[in-house]
Amino acid sequence: MAREEQALLSTEIVNRGVEPSGPDAGSPTFSVRVRRRLPDFLQSVNLKYVRLGYHYLISHGVYLATIPVIVLVCGAEVGSLSRDELWRKVWGEATYDLATVLAFLAVLAFTISVYIMSRPRPVYLIDFACYKPADELKVSKAEFIDLARKSGKFDEDSLAFQSRLLAKSGIGDESYMPRCVFEPNANCATMKEGRAEASTAMFAALDELFDKCRVRPKDVGVLVVNCSLFNPTPSLSAMIVNHYKMRGNILSYNLGGMGCSAGVIAIDLARDMLQASGAGLAVVVSTEAVSFTWYPGKRRSMLIPNAFFRAGCAAVLLSNRRRDFHRAKYQLEHVVRTHKGADDRAFRSVYQEEDEQRIKGLSISRDLLEVGGHALKTNITTLGPLVLPFSEQLLFFAGVLFRHLFPSKASTPSPPTTPGDASAAAPYIPDFKRAFEHFCMHAASRNVLEHLQSNLGLHNADLEASRAALHRFGNTSSSSIWYELAYLEAKGRVRRGDRVWQLAFGSGFKCNSAVWRAVRRVRRPARSPWLDCIDQYPARMDA
Repeated sequence: MAREEQALLSTEIVNRGVEPSGPDAGSPTFSVRVRRRLPDFLQSVNLKYVRLGYHYLISHGVYLATIPVIVLVCGAEVGSLSRDELWRKVWGEATYDLATVLAFLAVLAFTISVYIMSRPRPVYLIDFACYKPADELKVSKAEFIDLARKSGKFDEDSLAFQSRLLAKSGIGDESYMPRCVFEPNANCATMKEGRAEASTAMFAALDELFDKCRVRPKDVGVLVVNCSLFNPTPSLSAMIVNHYKMRGNILSYNLGGMGCSAGVIAIDLARDMLQASGAGLAVVVSTEAVSFTWYPGKRRSMLIPNAFFRAGCAAVLLSNRRRDFHRAKYQLEHVVRTHKGADDRAFRSVYQEEDEQRIKGLSISRDLLEVGGHALKTNITTLGPLVLPFSEQLLFFAGVLFRHLFPSKASTPSPPTTPGDASAAAPYIPDFKRAFEHFCMHAASRNVLEHLQSNLGLHNADLEASRAALHRFGNTSSSSIWYELAYLEAKGRVRRGDRVWQLAFGSGFKCNSAVWRAVRRVRRPARSPWLDCIDQYPARMDA
């Protein structure tokens, strides 16, 4: 157990510079920082989540197992008859028993109709829009610290801590922040500022979406809005209904307190509502009010969101009408949701509370990476059987089974081996690049993306969209996966049949995946938040 705990720790030697005074004046000083890192979750897979994934697969693939058998039996029966016998059997019986034939055709037509009507309609993504704030809201890392210092809300230790976080965050110098958070001696978390920030972002994204899709707001039957920390009364969804004068029987939902993974949850809810009500069109709006994540105190665990969260919003139009297939971009194939809230450490890993001075903020636990690793492990283990090719599933499942049947052999350390060496004790890591052409991983921080890349065996190109979104726009919470998809479209990389994996995680602790398949080639859009800078990436991230 001690060895397992030690494996989750990483050490870092930090140079503190030259000691200015005291008995050690003039000598260099160092400190050793010990941190928890993201666990190598593919090394320890819980078999029950593999079984859960296969349960989903089999429950949806029963027709694939029965139809070939029926075809084989019917083919064998027909093949045993000659052409004359087959002709005589069909027309002879039809001639003498016409009522039976008509009854059979009626039952067959009825059965096919019931089957078609009972099947859930596919859900299409017609288009989406990402909010690009005004240029006056741009803030560089140096300007961020300068404005924070001038606000008078932070001491030098807090400013130095936020400066170190920014330096390692992976965020560039063009992300956006509401200027109200930097106002001296003022409380930015007011209802007025929150409504102004949320309405500006949501209405800008929705205006673009309705214009691009040529859809009237009154045509929308389902509206789902998610914003974690800002939850006014009337709700944000009610603000949208009021602003666009939507119809009175619209199914409106407002999700709050669900963190950065709420965007996928909103998609899942909108899909269910479309299937249940037959509403036709649904709009999902994912945003976050940065002014309500801002913390002007001294507790370091609450200062972390200051350095990472930035303004952003995305609006998505979904449809389950078959006639929208020809203008849709993607079809939703799978949504897999994982919730670890039953575990106390996971529940408190991202926690809104007051500090010792009763200043409200969002506290980020030291256990966040470890908790996130376990949630990710569960989610991708369940998702794997639904998306991986059979060859990858077979190798992966064989490795998992071996480790459960022979734990002593599997835990024995072995020297590094070549990928083709079957004697390696480490489990086989599935190649998710064979399941997906594009990856949109939640752009939380550079550190999280690096650990995701190493654990999933991905290349730098696979996480290019996530790193670019983090660099250009920062952590925009639940809307970050849409800025990443917009990046891929602006690069012209999405072709017909390509599969996109959107992975998001957030407070609770939750980890959620959405899988989309492109129904046509997505050409470079005429309107995108990336158009003015897309040619500068990925080079700009290395500058």
